[in-house]
Amino acid sequence: MLEGWFLYFILFWVVFLVASFAIGGFFMFRKFLKRFPKEDGKSDLDWEEHYVNETIHLWGDEEKKMLNELVTPVPELFRDVAKQKIAGKIGELALNENATAINKELVIRGYILATPKRDHKFLRKKLNEMQIDVTPYEGLF
Repeated sequence: MLEGWFLYFILFWVVFLVASFAIGGFFMFRKFLKRFPKEDGKSDLDWEEHYVNETIHLWGDEEKKMLNELVTPVPELFRDVAKQKIAGKIGELALNENATAINKELVIRGYILATPKRDHKFLRKKLNEMQIDVTPYEGLF
């Protein structure tokens, strides 16, 4: 029969394992949904990759540095995924507008559109730190 501290240890361990599996399963399921093909036969991740590959030659060093600076608030573990998603959105905008080069304005617009609404407060703070006026982009927030 379980008694005393050992009982509490076992209960803690069970709760910890169940919570860990639930959190891991949630993130794996989200990744699965993004990889799942849509009506057009391509998944969200496929489209992101397509837009990045189609516009990679349009990126300049300044724009790459700016993108790297903008994603610094994102935790290091998720930074590469965030960069890919944002670069995909910027590439999509560039292709839709037939841009000849990625410029600062496209980077900012793509970053705002690719960022979830819940993170716009942090995005505004980062843009203010970089001394970028957000008034022309208010309609995107």
